[in-house]
Amino acid sequence: MASPSISIVDYGVGNVASVRNMFKRVGFDAQATGDPDVIARASHVLLPGVGAFERAARILREAGLDEAVKTAASAGSNILGICLGMQLLLDASEEGTGTEPGLGLIPGLVVAFPQEVVNQGLRVPHMGWNRIERVDGGTFLPAVSTGSRYYFVHSYFAVPADPAHRFATARHGIEFTAMVRRDNVLGAQFHPEKSSRSGMAMLRDFAELA
Repeated sequence: MASPSISIVDYGVGNVASVRNMFKRVGFDAQATGDPDVIARASHVLLPGVGAFERAARILREAGLDEAVKTAASAGSNILGICLGMQLLLDASEEGTGTEPGLGLIPGLVVAFPQEVVNQGLRVPHMGWNRIERVDGGTFLPAVSTGSRYYFVHSYFAVPADPAHRFATARHGIEFTAMVRRDNVLGAQFHPEKSSRSGMAMLRDFAELA
C-alpha cells in the first residue's frame, strides 16, 4: 500500500504537535499545514480543535480551510475531526450566537450537556477517561471496540440528524455520541493523541485506510 499523505489542519486551534507526534509513534509521517491546496489534495485529513465553536469556524472560513476540507471529503479523502474538530463537521452548534456554521459534512447539531448531568453531581466540562460502546457493527477502524477507553474534555456533544451516523457512544450522566461517521468522514469527541494505546491504535487504523 502506498504511503498516505496525512495533513493535519494547522489553524491555531488545537495541539497539532501532539497529534503529529502520535502519528509518528505509530509509523506514519503527518504534515501540519495551513495551506488549503495541500489539504484539498491529501489522502487523509485530520481536523483538530479546542475552544469555542464559533471562533474556530470563523478562522477556518477566513483562511479558506473550510472549503479545502470539504473538497478533500468530496474527493473521497479520509477525514477525521477530533474534539472540537468533530463538532465542526456538523451543521451548527448551540454554543455562542449561532452565526458561524459548521462544515455540514455530517448533518446535525452540537448541543450542551443538560442540567440533568449536573443534577447527578457530575461535572461539566466532562473531563477524564471513559469507555465507549461501538454502535457501528462493521469492520471500519477495527481497533475501536466496545470497552476501549479514551480521554475526553468537552462541554458539548454532537447529535447527528441521522442516528445511523452515530459510530460510538459513551456515558456521562446521559448517553452521548462519542464518535460519528458518514462514509469517509469520521469524528471523535475524545482526544486520541491523549488516549495512550487506544488512541495510538485508532490513529494507526485511520492512517491505514485506503
